[in-house]
Amino acid sequence: MHTLLRTLLAAYGPQHWWPAQSVEEMMVGAILVQNTAWTQVARVIANLQAHQMLSMAAIRSGQEELLWRLLRPVGFFRVKARRLKALAECMARFGDQPERLFQLETDALRNTLLRVHGIGKETADAIVCYGAHRPLFVVDAYTRRLFQRLGWITARASYDEIQDKVQQALPREVQPLAELHALIVQHAKCHCRARPLCGHCPLTFCPHYEKVEP
Repeated sequence: MHTLLRTLLAAYGPQHWWPAQSVEEMMVGAILVQNTAWTQVARVIANLQAHQMLSMAAIRSGQEELLWRLLRPVGFFRVKARRLKALAECMARFGDQPERLFQLETDALRNTLLRVHGIGKETADAIVCYGAHRPLFVVDAYTRRLFQRLGWITARASYDEIQDKVQQALPREVQPLAELHALIVQHAKCHCRARPLCGHCPLTFCPHYEKVEP
């Protein structure tokens, strides 16, 4: 795991994740990015900003039809609108102040988020890691794909098993866990796609590595 982190960091450099200008924007983005490319999420974030709909209070009180229209580029826009409104309702209990939510201990914070409609482990852990800056590794489809190709997990490995594998191998600190997740996302965009581009891949220890002659 240390080798993977070092190799990806040397190949792509620090990723400075999560790409957001505020904690609220980060939380909204964590819901919008479910099953969606980040380029589409960025468009929707810009839409919400332009219509002053990026705050929890605005999402909670905003008309559903308007939210649908603004969220349309991310797909499943009705579903994601409901999830955003559910998160906004949760945040009302904390005065719409993420710092008050983040005063909870890590397990309590995670469980609070998991009780919100439409928030699963990946989304909750993204908010806990990148919003509250707690040491949790976020497992996504890119991680699962890469680890399977490396031969580190089976197709049946659970979210918790993959997360534990990473957290046992790396220091239980925010920076390495957050950085590894972000680097895996970048690597998946460049090489480890559904149809992999193994030529010039920096992971020369991968069983699928293919050396391309210059």
